Amino acid sequence: MDSETTQVPAAVRTFSIRLSSTPRGARLARRAAVTQLHVWGLPFEPAQHIVAELASNAVRHGYVPGRDFRLTLRLTEGGVLRVEVTDTYTERLPRPQGRVAPEAESGRGLLLVEALATRWGTEVGPAPGKTVWAEIGAV
Repeated sequence: MDSETTQVPAAVRTFSIRLSSTPRGARLARRAAVTQLHVWGLPFEPAQHIVAELASNAVRHGYVPGRDFRLTLRLTEGGVLRVEVTDTYTERLPRPQGRVAPEAESGRGLLLVEALATRWGTEVGPAPGKTVWAEIGAV
C-alpha cells in the first residue's frame, strides 16, 4: 500500500458519481463502473471487483449518517485506470490485515484489492474526507 499522497495522473476520461452510503449504494457503484467502462470500450475486469470492495468498505467502515460516498474513475493517456472511492470518515484509514484466519467472515477485501491492483493507497482530505484509490495498469 502506498500511504503517501500521490500525484494523480492527468485523466483523458473521468466519470464520477455520488451514491448513498448504503449496501444499495455499494451495489450501484459496481454497476455504474461496469456500465461506464463498457461505454468507454474497456474491459471491466478486475475493476468491478476493486470498485465492489472499496465501495463496500466505504459503506461499512466509512459511514457517517447523512453523508454519501463518491466513486470516481479516471483513465489516463497511458491506459491506467484509477478507481477512487471517497467517504467522510477520516478516523479510520484502511490497511490490509496480512493473514486472515480461514474461518473469519471478513478481512479479505483489501487483500483482494492489493492482488488485483497495480498499486493502491489512501489520501486524507480535503476535510472532512478520505479517498481510497487503486490503479490498474494499462487496460
